[in-house]
Amino acid sequence: MEKTIKEQLIALKEDDFQKFTAALIPTINNVLGVRLPKLRQLAKSIASDDWRTYLKDADSEYFEEVMLQGMVIGYAQADITERLNIVAEFVPKIDNWSVCDSFCNGLKFTTDNKSAVWDFIQPYLVCDKEYEIRFGVVMLLGYYIEETYIERLLQLLDQTKRETYYVKMAVAWALSICYIKQPEATMNYLKSGANSLDDFTYNKALQKIIESYRVDQETKILIRGMKRKKS
Repeated sequence: MEKTIKEQLIALKEDDFQKFTAALIPTINNVLGVRLPKLRQLAKSIASDDWRTYLKDADSEYFEEVMLQGMVIGYAQADITERLNIVAEFVPKIDNWSVCDSFCNGLKFTTDNKSAVWDFIQPYLVCDKEYEIRFGVVMLLGYYIEETYIERLLQLLDQTKRETYYVKMAVAWALSICYIKQPEATMNYLKSGANSLDDFTYNKALQKIIESYRVDQETKILIRGMKRKKS
């Protein structure tokens, strides 16, 4: 099965798209150049068949092979315990923002298993591995920005280790979505002298809020005035 899938991926690659994708993900050098809709189509086919054997034997030579595994996990049908075990096995394979964010977006089962997944992602938020932290942060912003979780979520974002670029960007992104969905709590957090955000992450979060079409012009003026000046 694995050889056949690798051959299918190679047959689907496009040189121009390879250059485009590689430029977006400068931290890796193993991009074939397969468009996401084609990967999703293949993933759905695998998920409807013997997906457990596929995941057990899957190769990770190319970016698309890892992306495909993540998509299959999202589409596959299993109980919550098995799903989370499979997710835990996959997360260490994440080595770029694209696989991370696509994988999180595909874990739709989270919506019906909020409490279990919340507990599951906690260790990732306090670890020291860049893409494992980003996985936790993107899961928060994708599924937990609501009144029930917002105060705890903001506290978790504040506690993440933000020494690395892709974690800082994820936290900034998350805070911008927090503001859009839960503006009062998020504004209180951003204006509080108690938050521990570094200047880059704080200002990037404000920038993303300002860039959102869901924020009115009056609010954007207010947010601009909150930016920290370079010392």
